[in-house]
Amino acid sequence: MSTPKIKLTNLHKRFGPKVVLDGIDLEVAAGESLVIIGGSGSGKSVMLKCILGLLTPDEGNIEIDGESVVGMRRADRERVNRKFGMLFQGGALFDSLPVWENVAFGLIQGRGKNRREAKEIALDKLAAVGLGPEVGELSPSELSGGMQKRVGLARAIATEPDIIFFDEPTTGLDPIMGDVINDLIVKCVRELGATAMTITHDMASARKISDRIAMLYRGKIIWDGRTADIDESGEAHVDQFIHGRAEGPIQMELRRL
Repeated sequence: MSTPKIKLTNLHKRFGPKVVLDGIDLEVAAGESLVIIGGSGSGKSVMLKCILGLLTPDEGNIEIDGESVVGMRRADRERVNRKFGMLFQGGALFDSLPVWENVAFGLIQGRGKNRREAKEIALDKLAAVGLGPEVGELSPSELSGGMQKRVGLARAIATEPDIIFFDEPTTGLDPIMGDVINDLIVKCVRELGATAMTITHDMASARKISDRIAMLYRGKIIWDGRTADIDESGEAHVDQFIHGRAEGPIQMELRRL
């Protein structure tokens, strides 16, 4: 049996009295695209930050390619993180840098490539997401939200990572541009042969880009299965979430005036 690209075992994280992750067990196979769904505050972002090493879990283990990364020395952690690409929710582009340099940032700063070679790669990756070389000379502030998201995707794939993380990739986009981004994610991940992990509450996106979906609710994985099976999950929380119903076991906390 092949080693999972990502493996979480009994992962716990709390902030003061608030339990955010309550014993997560999860595996992502090589070349698989897993989407984690769940409402705001369900723990999706905290789980992702633990995997990336931005947060340290209180208990449990995280393995990348069979290597435990919890408590790893900084140099080793940086080595592991070079396997990662990341598309941030808000784009997270540097306004002070032209677009091509944003795309090439990891190549120049992380891999030590010279600027000319890095720019060639950046323009190639911009082309892969449907943007011409002229876009590379623009400032991020000159781009629409959809173009910024495509630049963010180009940056995520620039180092040709083994594993790509997508944080709410369609947030803030209209449905058509969201679908364009979904198609690009599928195309880029497939061409790289990468493993993908996405967190989102957008079910149209989740269905399109995933092989498998897991739902996080109150710090626990309450359902995990093939994307094709989610409509017959047999789990009331999942059914309510995927259909966006106000009525059901998931109750929104409303403050009464």
